[in-house]
Amino acid sequence: MITVLAATIFLVTYAFIATEKIHRVAAALGGAAGMTVIGLVDAESAFFDHDTGIDWNVIFLLFGMMVIVSVLKQTGLFEALALWAARASRGDPRRLLTMLILVTGGLSPVLDNVTTVLLVAPVALSVTARFGVSSTPYLIAMVCASNIGGMGTLIGDPPNIIIGSRADISFNDFLIHAMPITVILLAGLVVLCQLLFRRQLVGTLTGGGDLDDLRPGEAIPDRRRLYVCLGLLALVMVAFGLHTIVHIDPSVIAMLGAGALVVATGSTPEMFLEEVEWETLVFFMGLFVLVGALVEIGVIGDLGRAAADLLGDQELVASAVLLFGSAIAGGFVDNIPYTAATVPIVTELVAATPSSGADSPLWWAFTFGADLGGNTTAVAAGANVVVIGIAHKHGRPISFWEFTRVGLVVTFASLAVAFLYVWLRYFVIGG
Repeated sequence: MITVLAATIFLVTYAFIATEKIHRVAAALGGAAGMTVIGLVDAESAFFDHDTGIDWNVIFLLFGMMVIVSVLKQTGLFEALALWAARASRGDPRRLLTMLILVTGGLSPVLDNVTTVLLVAPVALSVTARFGVSSTPYLIAMVCASNIGGMGTLIGDPPNIIIGSRADISFNDFLIHAMPITVILLAGLVVLCQLLFRRQLVGTLTGGGDLDDLRPGEAIPDRRRLYVCLGLLALVMVAFGLHTIVHIDPSVIAMLGAGALVVATGSTPEMFLEEVEWETLVFFMGLFVLVGALVEIGVIGDLGRAAADLLGDQELVASAVLLFGSAIAGGFVDNIPYTAATVPIVTELVAATPSSGADSPLWWAFTFGADLGGNTTAVAAGANVVVIGIAHKHGRPISFWEFTRVGLVVTFASLAVAFLYVWLRYFVIGG
């Protein structure tokens, strides 16, 4: 009886999250409350248990990086980069598209996807409005670049943080295994977007604007502050790379880095808490408790073992299922709840195969599928929803199908390349 109740609460909660009938934070907290009412959750299991409780490493890693982004935003760095890209385009719409993809894709491995597009999209809208051209190809390309670019590091996309924490995969592991395919896919995205938007990328950006009026340097009010922030950010990145050697968790490194930037720049709480997405953090907490309740009663374990029995030790087949299945699922629901719910099942699958941890192709197929699936539809990832909202607010709306028909092509092409990469690297070459 308790199993049926728990499964019902989980499915109803997930349905509310997927359909957005109820705000996702309210749905996650409501589901956690339901698990508490039926006796599956208490303070010990929710706050202290590694398998069924809130993953505080994930929460504090996200919080620390959000604070770092808040401080960096005050320097004007991101606006300056976008303006530099526009100026470097020299009036060529194709070149502008390429530059914005590279800027967005370059920032996404360090910042989360939503933050990246929040910082860059308004500038892209401003530039395209100045020159009287459609903003749609540039915004869609930037969203796709953010979702692909975030795949490259442990901190680039929330699903990566969840997977890294649960599978004990390090920052360097992501650089070694995920960054190569990320670079390949970003290069491919440049070519693909040039083809998909070829009819809209014609002529010269002359509209009524002047490229000489774009002065990236003017976006940076205090260069000394910028240099201090970049220096500390570089130290944080180095510390992430060394965390397995110095035995300091990424979450602690992020918090130390955030504290150092706040102190060095003299930021006020209003400034350094500006970009902290409290709703996202609370949403994560509710999800961890919700999924933990299913782990507690063995539902997740049973599903994992059933999948392991079905696939056996066929790692290539399991990899394909995880890669394409995760992308399909990610096209209809946010990849964060999907990842949180599926991680324990993948853990069981990995346990049934010869490889483990960062050496397992299953973890990377799962990661790639969850991240790349974010490009499938207009609602598949937070960055998509945010950019469509920003475009609508500025009177330059992007319809669901206008985004999705491009997103489907980008996702299919990306998955094909990702599967080839997984097959060659882990089954032909051997890791």
